[in-house]
Amino acid sequence: METDIHFTSSNCRLEGRLHAGRSQAVVITHPHSLYGGNMHNPVVEAIAHVFQQQGYTTLRFNFRGVEGSQGRYDEGIGEQEDVRQAVAYLEQRGYGPVELSGYSFGTWVNAHCATGRLADIRMTMVSPPTAFMDFRGVRHLTGLALALTGSRDDIAPPDMLQRIIPLWNPGAKLEVLPGADHFFSQHLEALSAALESALVCLGAALSD
Repeated sequence: METDIHFTSSNCRLEGRLHAGRSQAVVITHPHSLYGGNMHNPVVEAIAHVFQQQGYTTLRFNFRGVEGSQGRYDEGIGEQEDVRQAVAYLEQRGYGPVELSGYSFGTWVNAHCATGRLADIRMTMVSPPTAFMDFRGVRHLTGLALALTGSRDDIAPPDMLQRIIPLWNPGAKLEVLPGADHFFSQHLEALSAALESALVCLGAALSD
């Protein structure tokens, strides 16, 4: 069950949805704010559901300027602070370790947050938009465990990700879902199954 919560980022009051599970937690970020992205996106909801099924505490939220969140779109810069404050919100309530997951633009924001004290934060990505947004500022993502994309995704092209992800983290896994496009139309169940399988494997690896 999710409950409505609010937290503050750069004097902006942001809205989110919190599912309280075990101490291990994840912040989930949404697609581009200027193209209708929000925390209610079907892919974002699917990601949240998979993590919840694995026992995680989940927090998905609206970036500044989206729906009921105060402020305005900030070219991804202020949005990085939104992510940091979402992580802090969970940590201040005793949750941790906290991970990052996201879809499309949300992965770009998360990747640029992975510096400083968040440099080693574990991260999963769904369709990082490498053909649409500039990832050149992303050097090393030591916490990146998994990236998922569709074979027909022209915004997160598999061939481009196959070249880039080893540069970010040679140990990260890339999974390509046959027939899926950037929006995972008719492929949400396959996406959920792939993410669930990966999380089970990652959990087993951590417990070894």
